[in-house]
Amino acid sequence: MYLEETKKIWLATGEKAVYLEPSMANRHGLIAGATGTGKTVTLKVIAESFSEMGVPVFLADIKGDLTGMVQPGVENKHIRRSIDNMGLEPFVYTDYPVRFFDVYGKLGHPVRTTISEMGPELLSRLLGLNDTQTGVMRIIFRIADDQGLLLLDLKDLRLMVQYVGDNAKDYKLTYGNISAASIGAIQRSLLTLEDEGGEIFFGEPALDLSDWFDWAEDGRGVMNILECAELFQHPLLYGTFLLWMLTELYEMLPEAGDLDKPKIAFFFDEAHLLFNDAPKALLDKVEQVVRLIRSKGVSVWFISQNPSDIPESVLAQIGNRVQHALRAYTPNEQKALRYAAKSFRVNPNFDTERVLQELATGEALVSVLDEKGVPTIVERANILPPRSSMNAVNEQEIKKTIFISPLKDKYEEMVDRESAYEILALKYDEEAKAAAEQAEAEAKAKEEAEAAKQREKEEKERLKAEKEKERAEREAQRAKEKEEREKEKKARARKNSAIGKAANSAANTIGRELGKKFVRGLLGTLR
Repeated sequence: MYLEETKKIWLATGEKAVYLEPSMANRHGLIAGATGTGKTVTLKVIAESFSEMGVPVFLADIKGDLTGMVQPGVENKHIRRSIDNMGLEPFVYTDYPVRFFDVYGKLGHPVRTTISEMGPELLSRLLGLNDTQTGVMRIIFRIADDQGLLLLDLKDLRLMVQYVGDNAKDYKLTYGNISAASIGAIQRSLLTLEDEGGEIFFGEPALDLSDWFDWAEDGRGVMNILECAELFQHPLLYGTFLLWMLTELYEMLPEAGDLDKPKIAFFFDEAHLLFNDAPKALLDKVEQVVRLIRSKGVSVWFISQNPSDIPESVLAQIGNRVQHALRAYTPNEQKALRYAAKSFRVNPNFDTERVLQELATGEALVSVLDEKGVPTIVERANILPPRSSMNAVNEQEIKKTIFISPLKDKYEEMVDRESAYEILALKYDEEAKAAAEQAEAEAKAKEEAEAAKQREKEEKERLKAEKEKERAEREAQRAKEKEEREKEKKARARKNSAIGKAANSAANTIGRELGKKFVRGLLGTLR
């Protein structure tokens, strides 16, 4: 409860009242405790107090019970007992100015961001990439930035990844090695995210966090409630989105120095999901953001079951602590209990470790920073009751609030302006057209070459045929001439044969006659 006369937040009452200094609220806070011990009540009381002193608030609503802030509270015996015991009269129930947001656009204004705005680190965590693949993702973003390519939604990133993979050799000397294996891993992770409906989270109009900085007519800060019941079913996505919102706040706000009160209060429920399985490089950046964002007037509150859920480097930045009861049934729980007890400045009047196990619902150990920034001695105290309804409102009431919101028309319709996808798709089309034209030219040239080759072949065959014809004609002529010579030879042979026969016959006759005369002469003359 914010007290206008003292400019302080009345948070709890034990042996004495515990007040939270607004000027120390940007030193951040922790609300911890086992399930059912009263963390939500504490969150609501602090958030209502911020709103009452004119500080806008962001709340992640996992269970849906923060929606009741849009309606006044209703008295019951527990609240009445708190009012009487703490002397809260007059205690006025009231509603608060609320705006609902929902990543899925069902129970609030749609919450979107662009791929470029989320950046390679958070996106790599969302996709579950290893260090090497994250390095390639950084290169992809760098190339997109250098070429002026906007990465708005998943189709932009998907085509950008393909484009970089297709041209990896061209980028190697300038940006470094881009392995096909890393490109393939990123593409598979993007498909998985799309299959889980992740494409709904990226696009435009992107959430403008300056819309959170708004006030009701009476000066109270607006409660910006992010409905997370469905989003929480994807813990990695939930944690990544909230980290993105925090880093966006850090980037957009100027340095403010020491303020009388924060510019905005930011509440992380189930804060351990912000840090689970986060690589060291990311944890270092979160620690840096948490450490530096307080100088920009942002009060960050982590809600978790145990302080050990928060990395020590981040826990060291937290000055205001509300610790509800813890259970210690196992050795690990006992160790966490001792850890939580030692984080407080000792109160000599009780044993902190023992009291932590005895606290009733709505009761807590509280230590805050005083006006000089020094942690107060831990006090056992009862948290004040909230003034808005503790019950979740129905869907009809939520939609009524959305309908009258001034942001209704701003985020309702998704737009798809020219970005990396359209530019790269056009480039691929032009390359495909040029390739088709080149292929057509090559095919035409090949066809003409084949036609020329065919003509050359036909000409060769024609010349060969002519030569064959000439050769055949020559052969025929020679055969004819040979035949004629043979005929002539035969004719001469026949003629010679006839003359020879006649001569032979005459010679034979003369020979025989000469022979006879010779013989008779010899015999007759016996000479």
